[in-house]
Amino acid sequence: MSRAIALIDGNSFYCSCERVFDPKLARVPVIVLSNNDGCAIARTSEAKALGIRMGEPWFKIRDLCKQQGVRVFSSNYTLYGDMSARTNAVYRDFAPRVEIYSIDESFLDLSDVQPARRLELARDLRATVRAWTGIPTCIGIGPTKTLAKLANHIAKKVPDLDGVCDLTDPVAYDHWLCRISVEEVWGIGRASLGKLEAMGVDTVADLRDLDPRPVRKAMTVVGERIIHELRGLSCLPLELMPAQRKGCAVTRSFSARVTEREVLEQAVATHATRLGEKLRRGGLCTTHVSVFYHTSTHDHGAPMRSVSTTVTLPEATNDTLALIAAARHGIARTWRDQGERPWRYSKAGVITTDLKLLDDSPRALIGQLDRERSGPLMAAMDACNARFGRGSVVPARAGLQAKRTWSTKFEMRSPRYTTQIRELPTAVA
Repeated sequence: MSRAIALIDGNSFYCSCERVFDPKLARVPVIVLSNNDGCAIARTSEAKALGIRMGEPWFKIRDLCKQQGVRVFSSNYTLYGDMSARTNAVYRDFAPRVEIYSIDESFLDLSDVQPARRLELARDLRATVRAWTGIPTCIGIGPTKTLAKLANHIAKKVPDLDGVCDLTDPVAYDHWLCRISVEEVWGIGRASLGKLEAMGVDTVADLRDLDPRPVRKAMTVVGERIIHELRGLSCLPLELMPAQRKGCAVTRSFSARVTEREVLEQAVATHATRLGEKLRRGGLCTTHVSVFYHTSTHDHGAPMRSVSTTVTLPEATNDTLALIAAARHGIARTWRDQGERPWRYSKAGVITTDLKLLDDSPRALIGQLDRERSGPLMAAMDACNARFGRGSVVPARAGLQAKRTWSTKFEMRSPRYTTQIRELPTAVA
């Protein structure tokens, strides 16, 4: 039986999650903003029709949104992540092999489904996801990931297809590839598009029919791989197991400018706490912690400064207390007093790039950390935060959440309906 890969994604996923719990948002323009309510990162079709562009700063569109009745939400990543997990649980009922590509996209292996039944199965899957989670989706099917991604784009743009496009069908394949612009192909960026236009390529079919050798010379092996994928030769297998992370970063912009060392140390301690949680979740550890903080280029006339430093640990660890100590040492090493005109820092973060499995990491001869004590302590802290909510138990260096004046703004965030019992929706008869 021929190979078939489906790409299913949630339409305007963040906005759709908001609509699930507020029926009044149906057919109303909705947008979701980035951290600190900075810019639009999700828009419904109604919002797009008003001319609101992806990434447009909130301060530029605030008046337009007020005039046009646009409902605006701060990012609610806890809700979106949980809704993503629910949709993927439905996907696994329909396909044994699922690759979670992003928070709103997943690849499904439908190779065992008879070609004549693929459209029927895809429509049943869309209906089930909508009924069980409330999330509207579109599905693209193809013999390769690249063609599945292209089919998903077609399913979104052509209403007559009812949200499903199957490019494993030779008739649909021949029909659509000569009608879709090459810029819609997954992996074709602005620089590659210019090179392809110089070769006389306008449509996806034009790219498919090119000789792979000059394309490889102009666009590296990635360009050659795209051509093979468009011809139905799979070069990108499903990744059912997430690859081990090689690095990890926790960075945040401040909701207000930071000028005091104590406040900055509290911020990086909070970031290091979150970093430790991420490392322990994957059984990983690190021997280096990089700390950075900088001012904003938008503060015209204010003194500018950007700082970055790396602190080496005596041995690999994921202990939050050790990570906090390293991060604070980085601040102590680089902090400078500015006098009457202090630097106004706008962002800080902690980064690691040398991750390894904790069980495989060597022990230090000098300065060895007490893993026998650290392990149970970190496990207890993680268990409390899992049961009572993140941030319920934190090291004192990270400060109380209610008193973090620098913390990210979520002034228009909806309740975390599915994960916080105190924020459950209330039904009134």
